[in-house]
Amino acid sequence: MGKRTKKVGITGKYGTRYGSTLRKLMRKIEVSQHSSYRCAFCGKDSIKRTNCGIWDCKSCKKVIAGGAYSLSTASAVTVRSTIARLRKIQAEQV
Repeated sequence: MGKRTKKVGITGKYGTRYGSTLRKLMRKIEVSQHSSYRCAFCGKDSIKRTNCGIWDCKSCKKVIAGGAYSLSTASAVTVRSTIARLRKIQAEQV
């Protein structure tokens, strides 16, 4: 069976509804939420989204809380780097 959509991808199910800009935004979100991510515990690309914000590794059976549409959000990355920086400063003082 041939490829059905060339440009619209996963948002072909919306047809001509909702406007092209909103469909492009939805394509970005839906592709990120349906893709598999790398597990930090076992190193395999086997983390899939089960529910909103809940991510499950199929190989090591770990359950991870993350973002609604992607495993880690931009604010989570910022917080993680800030905590690491503060821990490094605290370790140097002791």
